[in-house]
Amino acid sequence: MSLVLDPAAQDLLFREARTANTFTDEPVTEEQLQAIYDLVKYGPTAFNQTPLRITLVRSPEARERLVKHMSEGNQAKTAAAPLVAILSADNEFHEELPALFPAFPQAKDLFFAERPVREGSAAMNAALQAGYFIVGVRAAGLAAGPMTGLDFEGIRKEFLDDDHTPLMVVNIGRPGPDAWYPRSPRLAYEDVVTTV
Repeated sequence: MSLVLDPAAQDLLFREARTANTFTDEPVTEEQLQAIYDLVKYGPTAFNQTPLRITLVRSPEARERLVKHMSEGNQAKTAAAPLVAILSADNEFHEELPALFPAFPQAKDLFFAERPVREGSAAMNAALQAGYFIVGVRAAGLAAGPMTGLDFEGIRKEFLDDDHTPLMVVNIGRPGPDAWYPRSPRLAYEDVVTTV
C-alpha cells in the first residue's frame, strides 16, 4: 500500500527535509507564521489541551539576549537566522480546557488539578505539538533548525515565567548556502516495530 500524500509533499515534509544550519536573510512574515499555526493547530493532543506556546524573537535586543543562552555551536546560527522561536509548554494549560474540550469540561479539575500532573502532560503534549510545528514550517516552504543545546533555565528566566517550561529553540527561514549536513542513517522498520 502506498501513501496518499503526493511524493513531492512527502519529500518536502520528510524525505528531503533536514535541520537547517544556515539561512538567507529573507524575512519570515507574520502571514507565513499565521498560516503555519492555522495548519498545525489541528494536530491532536490529549484532551485537546494544546499546551505549546511560541515566543517569537524578532527584535535585535531580544536576539542578543537569547544568543547568550545558546550552546556555543548554536550561537552564530541563532544570531543569523531570519526568525527564531522559543517553544515552551504552558503548565497552566488546564485553564483553557473548558473551552478547548467542551465535551468534558470537568477534565480541568478531575485530571489536572495538581501541578506535577499538569507539568508532565504539558511537556509530552507540547513536544508533540513542536513536531507538528516543525513539519508546518516545512509545509510553508521554509526550513527549521530545532535545537536543544541551550541553557533552559536561563531562557525560562529571560523570556518566560514559572508557568512555562522551555522545550527547544527553532531557527526559521529559507535555507542558505551549505544549510544541510549529510543525511544521517535511520533505523529500519524491523528495528523499530514489534508485533505482539
